[in-house]
Parts: sequence; structure tokens; C-alpha cells
Amino acid sequence: MTSRIFSLFLAFVFTLTAGSLLHAQVEPAPDRAEGEGPFDRLIIRGGIVVSGTGAPPSGPVDIIIENNRIVNIVNVGYPGVPINEQRRPQADENTRELDAEGMYILPGFVDLHGHMGGTAQGTPAEYVFKLWMAHGITTVRDPGSYNGLEWSLDQKHRSERNEITAPRLHVYLSFGRGHDGPITTPDQARGWVQNLADEGGDGIKFFGLRPDIMEAALDEANRRGLGSASHHNQLNVTRMNVLDSSELGLTTMEHWYGLPEALFSDRIIQDYRLDYNYMNEQHRFEEAGKLWQQASEPGSDRWNYVMDTLIERDFTMVPTFNIYDANRDLMRTRRAEWHEEYTLPSLWEFFQPNRIAHGSYWFNWGTEQEIQWKENYRIWMSFINEYKNRGGRVATGSDSGYIFQTYGFGYIRELEMLREAGFHPLEVIQSATIKGAEAIGMDDQIGTIEPGKLADLVIIDANPLENLQLLYGTGAITINENNEAVRSGGVKYTIKDGIIFDAKQLLEDVRKMVRAEKDRLDYEITQPGM
Repeated sequence: MTSRIFSLFLAFVFTLTAGSLLHAQVEPAPDRAEGEGPFDRLIIRGGIVVSGTGAPPSGPVDIIIENNRIVNIVNVGYPGVPINEQRRPQADENTRELDAEGMYILPGFVDLHGHMGGTAQGTPAEYVFKLWMAHGITTVRDPGSYNGLEWSLDQKHRSERNEITAPRLHVYLSFGRGHDGPITTPDQARGWVQNLADEGGDGIKFFGLRPDIMEAALDEANRRGLGSASHHNQLNVTRMNVLDSSELGLTTMEHWYGLPEALFSDRIIQDYRLDYNYMNEQHRFEEAGKLWQQASEPGSDRWNYVMDTLIERDFTMVPTFNIYDANRDLMRTRRAEWHEEYTLPSLWEFFQPNRIAHGSYWFNWGTEQEIQWKENYRIWMSFINEYKNRGGRVATGSDSGYIFQTYGFGYIRELEMLREAGFHPLEVIQSATIKGAEAIGMDDQIGTIEPGKLADLVIIDANPLENLQLLYGTGAITINENNEAVRSGGVKYTIKDGIIFDAKQLLEDVRKMVRAEKDRLDYEITQPGM
């Protein structure tokens, strides 16, 4: 099937089922056939630890894990000299030893904005989960859980029992989902939140609500110990920006909507073009690229007030820089080298210009839009970096599955963009680990490599602090002694709950999955309009 025919077919399906797709479920993950362990006792030998605490790398060390808990980290020597065997903890017949000599060991990564696949994208859970795990992502918060609460909780619980190959999953349901009709009163809002808590949900994803309903929902969520996140969309932001929602108890914000609006000082409404229509996504995203230029200047009284207030409220930023990367360089993002082998045909088609598919707004996108977005990023990144520098929490989320961002690969791109924003590589790793763990209340269990923590680890045979691109499944380009271009890096092992997964094999599983689908459809990736 050619790309052109497939695209027309997919558009036809979107047209017929646009409503039902929002409530459909993707294929759940199969029973786990991968991974070794867990073990009564596991010793990881000779690695260099990047702990996630902000401390610099240290090693070589041996890490002792018993029953999925790190029990000790033993210094076994110094760089550049043989390991001191007398310092090494001893193994017995019940010990599994993993040779990590010279490799770098990091805490498992946390993705605070990861969707578990979608019917519109044609992405089964196995595809998504293996791409996440292949990139060292061991914990994911799904803000929205669009496959439905029952489906999402089933995958969560199966992951907890390690019955499937998947990160641990936190289920945040979109507010109002499953309710019989719109929620129109505070009492209805409280009832919906109570039901979510009783069903075992972890939190709520908001898009903006009438203030009295938002207040009731957040109050009940906090009473019930549920997390909260919000994408302050343009349909509601004039009456509920991030200052308003955080005052009511919201704990994290997604992307940046609601933040520049809180920084307005000479207007209260975004300077929309007069023919603007929110459902025209070129309008929506093109005009969004002008928003930060309408906010108060960096260092101004309003800038400082908003920043200080959010930090005082212990508020978490999840910027998801990567998901809008195409807005400032569409060609670079759609020509990313992993698309050919790791992006499913259905996902590739979902990314193409389409007036119906969300995030496929490339109707007339060019130089002017990209320049606006580059300036947008400059100001946005300066706020986020300063927020971090002043003590605010910035965590990592990817929102992959949209806008030419493929699962797993999009997360590593987010790390690169945090670096671009001014984060030191060690600060990037903090955002990817302990800051995310804090945001979901798991910092006593995951997020750093310390005795007492769970055995969620990423092992790579190169130093990712020197080049974050080494964390991509496709690795980074280097040159060998024969003057030949070669690839270095790519996560070697992902350890979740003390189970060792061969990350490169997981990636190979995805490559085969994509190749089989292409063969079935007689399909190869082509560029739009060509």
C-alpha cells in the first residue's frame, strides 16, 4: 500500500470515527517474555555511578541488590588502575553477577508525560512499552489515560507484578471521563474524584474548568491523595491560568500553557488573530508561538512575582520542550534518523498534514512560523532554567506519539533540550530521575542510586554526560581508529524491579515489529507531498 493511499484511508477512518477513537483502546501488552530475574541477590560489578542526587560520577563501584533493593554500594578502586579484588563483595551460588566494568549506571528514568499508545496512532502497548524501556524509562505517568481507566489500571497492575515488559505506570485520568454527561456542579466534581480514587487511579489530568468546579475537584483530589496535572488550554485559560490553579492546589503543569498568560501585565487575553478558530490547529499552534513575546519581560516585577509564587507553592514544571521541536525546525524533526526503522506506518501517517489528526497542523508551516517559535523557545527556556536555578522543581516529560516524536526517542530529545535551556548535564539527569520521582511522591523509592532504593537502573557503555545523544537507541556517531564512522552508546541494560532487560534487544524487537508491518502493507516512509 502506498503512503498516499494509506494516508487517504486513515483520513477516512478519522472522519468516520473521530469521536469514538478518543475512547477506543489499543492492544494491551502481551505476557512478558523478556528480562532476567529478579534475583535473591544481584551484584553489578565495576560501574561508574551517576547517582541522580546531583553528585558527580564516582567509580568503579559494585552495587549489591537483594530482593529488588539496593543494600550497599562498595568502592572497589580508582579510575585507570585495576580493580582491587580484595574490596569486592563476595558472591555465592545464589548471586547473579553483572559485569558493568567501565560502564555508567544511572537511576531509571521517569517520564511524567507518557501516553500508553493510541488507536488513532495505531500504536499497541508492546510497541510503546518496549521503546520506553529500551531508552531506560522505568516509570511513566500517563496524563489522560485515553485508553480508559479499566484498561490503564490493568496494564499498571500487570506491570507491578512484572507480568508484562513495561515501566511502572501511574494512571492520571482526564477530568470528567466516564461521567454521564458534562460535570456542571462542584458536587458532581467531588463525586467524580471520589470514584476515581475508589477505583485506584493515581491522579487527574485537567484541561481547564469553571473555577468553582476546578476548586472542588482539586480540593477533593488533595483530600484523597491524588496527584494533579493541567494543560491550561486556550478555551479556559482566561479564567484559570497557572497562578489561579496552583492557588487551588494544582501540583504540576504540562507544557507551558497558562504560564505566559499568568505573566501578562498589559493585557488579559492573548492577542489572537481575528479569524482565529481553536479547532484549526494551524491557528492554535501558530498563535501559541507568539505567546511568550506577549508576557512580561524577564527580570520584571511580574516575572519575579510569578516565579517566586510558584516556587513557594512547591509547584512542578513539566515543560515537554521536545513535543514542539518541529514548530521551530519541521524538516529536522520529520527527518529524524529513527523514523525509518522505529516509527510504525500508522504513526508516521498520523504525523502527516491532516486537519483532523491532533498535532498534524502542517497546513502552511514555514520560515515565519519557525522564526516565531525559535524566539518563543528562547524566552520559555530562560524561565524554566531560572525556575530551576531558584529552587523550583523541573521534571522531564515527553508527550511522544504526536508531532513527529516517536516514543522513547522523544524522551532523550527532551533531555537534550533541557541541556539547551541551560541545565548542566547532571541537572538534566536530576530532572529525569529524582525530580520526577518527587513529583509523583516516589522519591523514597526511586530516583537516585542509594541504599534502600528500588533497583531501577540504566546501564550504558559510554558517558552520557559528555553527549546526551549517546542515550538514543540509535546511539551517537563517532569515528574509530580506522577512520570509519561508527555508532557508540545506546542503553545496554535497563533494570526495573531488579529484572535485567537487554535494552538493545528490546529495540530490535521494535525494529522487527515495524518491518513486519511495512511488509504487510507494502509500505515505505515517504515525505509529505512527494
